[in-house]
Amino acid sequence: MQLVSLNVGLPRLLTWQGDTFETGIFKDPIDGRIPLRTTNLDGDRQADLTVHGGPYKAVYGYPSEHYPAWNAELPHPVGTWGAFGENFTTTGMSESTVFIGDRYRLGSAVLQVTTPRLPCFKLAAKFKSDSIIEHFLRTGRCGFYFAVVEEGAVAAGDEFKLLFREEITLSIADVNRLFTSKTPDRETLQKSLDLELLPLSWRLRFRARLDEINPHAAPRP
Repeated sequence: MQLVSLNVGLPRLLTWQGDTFETGIFKDPIDGRIPLRTTNLDGDRQADLTVHGGPYKAVYGYPSEHYPAWNAELPHPVGTWGAFGENFTTTGMSESTVFIGDRYRLGSAVLQVTTPRLPCFKLAAKFKSDSIIEHFLRTGRCGFYFAVVEEGAVAAGDEFKLLFREEITLSIADVNRLFTSKTPDRETLQKSLDLELLPLSWRLRFRARLDEINPHAAPRP
């Protein structure tokens, strides 16, 4: 498991469907070893801090293995690493093998996996495609967010070294399916409620979905 490319960028203006807004989705590969802080990498910023960045989403990782599929499916090549707004373009990691709460050492920093990525309209704006958001969710090629447990410095070529995995957890793919499926698995929904490392907003959503499936169940304490 390795960091293929380290990507950063500052917010810029983008116009889409008559609206102009600021976005930090544009990231470019950078050389050298870069400090990783609690909320982002040096030289990187998020535009809308209500839905991006912060302690649960300090950095975003995306598997390089997804790029060939996107290049085959989209009308134009996606371009260089960082095309999906990821800070970390990875290899050897996937949504099915990365789990909520996993801790990794990367360079001198320690990271913890928090959630899948849910794309917003800015992804559609960047690729000038109304359909890419649905496709992004349906394919499960969502990537994963990290929190920074210990600040440090990272560089392209560093290895992700798994330090710890929770005994009870779910993969990023599991959680993404719970969020996107019209018929989520009841047992997996139930399990998600016990994942304290999953942000409360996600657990509340899954609690509501479980209630929809089984409206007469007694409330959890």
